[in-house]
Amino acid sequence: MLPRPVPRRLLQLAVGLVLYGVTMGLMVRSGLGLDPWDVFHEGLATRTPLSFGTVTILVGVVVLLAWIPLRQRPGVGTVANVFVIGLAADATLWLVAEPEHLALRIAFLLLGIVGNGVAGGLYIGAGLGPGPRDGLMTGIVRRTGRSVRLVRTSIELTVLAVGWLIGGTVGLGTVLYALAIGPIVQLALGWFTVRPVEPMSPTVVPGGATPTTSTPAT
Repeated sequence: MLPRPVPRRLLQLAVGLVLYGVTMGLMVRSGLGLDPWDVFHEGLATRTPLSFGTVTILVGVVVLLAWIPLRQRPGVGTVANVFVIGLAADATLWLVAEPEHLALRIAFLLLGIVGNGVAGGLYIGAGLGPGPRDGLMTGIVRRTGRSVRLVRTSIELTVLAVGWLIGGTVGLGTVLYALAIGPIVQLALGWFTVRPVEPMSPTVVPGGATPTTSTPAT
């Protein structure tokens, strides 16, 4: 089987990463709680002169360096993930002000969670490499033999606790994200996963003529 055309996969990757960063920014602006890694990112941002997006990028670079002893191999999507998400998050935070009304903050939160799940399905479904944080998890699982559930839970509880202690926002959004993100990403992957194309198959011509090649319908 042959891979889908690369331009389509690159476009899907780019859309997914930008949307991921935008929805991260919306969740920050809601002020109602973030996912564990973003609690950590926001906590670091409150302790440094760096922007939220810049911290996200730098943490991604450090996590990617941790792939080396784990013998993980990044893809183009992995490298793009490190930079595009942080830039898109900072652009969103620059363009969108924190809303005053609770109803709008809740709308930002819900839009952020749902959009984040869809974005995850887009960039993961493109099949061009996992994000640095997901790769860290799978690398540890492979090297230690521990379960995915145990490793992922341990990592996320650690960054959540550290992030909260240094000033990251934990709240309703943190709980909703934990409950909703898995089902949303799973649904989105069903829509956006790029599957291989079946190779061209020979067509038998009656009468013993030389078979010709048929192309898949478009």
